[in-house]
Amino acid sequence: MGDHLHLAGDIGGTKTILALYSSEKGPLQPLFESSYASSSYPELDAIIKDFFSQAKASALTACFGVAGPVREGRAVITNLPWQPDATQLQASHGFSKATLINDLVATGYAIPHLEQSDFFTINSGINTSAGALGIIAPGTGLGEVIFTWDGSRYLAVASEGGHADFGPSSETESRLLDFFMNRYGHVSYDRICSGRGLPAIYDFYKSLGRFEEPDWLSKQLATAEDPAPVIVNAALDQTRHCDICTKTLELFISILGAEAGNLALKGLTTGGMYLGGGIPPKILPFLEGKTFMKSFTSKGRMSYLLQDIPVNVILNPKAALIGAAAFGLGLQFSSLQHN
Repeated sequence: MGDHLHLAGDIGGTKTILALYSSEKGPLQPLFESSYASSSYPELDAIIKDFFSQAKASALTACFGVAGPVREGRAVITNLPWQPDATQLQASHGFSKATLINDLVATGYAIPHLEQSDFFTINSGINTSAGALGIIAPGTGLGEVIFTWDGSRYLAVASEGGHADFGPSSETESRLLDFFMNRYGHVSYDRICSGRGLPAIYDFYKSLGRFEEPDWLSKQLATAEDPAPVIVNAALDQTRHCDICTKTLELFISILGAEAGNLALKGLTTGGMYLGGGIPPKILPFLEGKTFMKSFTSKGRMSYLLQDIPVNVILNPKAALIGAAAFGLGLQFSSLQHN
């Protein structure tokens, strides 16, 4: 196809990022990039029109990583009323090819293009050159994906596993399940291990009456548009200890670790597990503690297998965008060697 301009996008429930790339320069050097509040637009098509107007350019091809399931070129965005269609987008904007992939699939395709500094290691494990990979990503929702090895490259197995039923593994988690069932009905890991899950876990602990809510925290929560960052920051604050926020974050991490271990077992991800999404980079001091790996490896007779799996946090917030660019440009995921 020769050198051409390619449009890539990371389409999330909160934020949409679009960027224009040259096939010659590759997925790490965008020519133009812009971010949009997703809920401010009626559909993805409107953002693309705005983007091309700003960039004063168009693109020959396009690939979008979307936060939701993709079937036959059509997607349903989990936390938005959007249903983008690749065929419609191709026709509307004159693309020779437009592709929709799950945003976790896009994140995976970024891995070989990232720097070593884009990763934070939780468990070194044993590196294997051809084992399957898994990614679990708590953010606005909980994304999951597995990458299998076919002998020459990694291939994505898209998943909506984050919406599977939550299974408690302790008395506290059983009580949490009851609390969530009374509030929501169906309780998935996505409901718990996400930005909306943190305030709900906090409400659970508050309902138990075991922990006091400090006055300074009450004031912050009362005025916060999103309580999740307030809870996380309070848990991380070393100058004034907050028991209820610390407990909230520890339970969140414990359940996240358990579900990451579930995904690792189901995909036999001996090549490594990665934590993506917006939340893990913000809670690294808790993730590198004992809680996550204890839950991750507590799998009975299979515990030894989980202990050997490398676990890394993806720190680059634009991984899904980079991966959408790489996939759209036809770059294969054939190695875990980072730059």
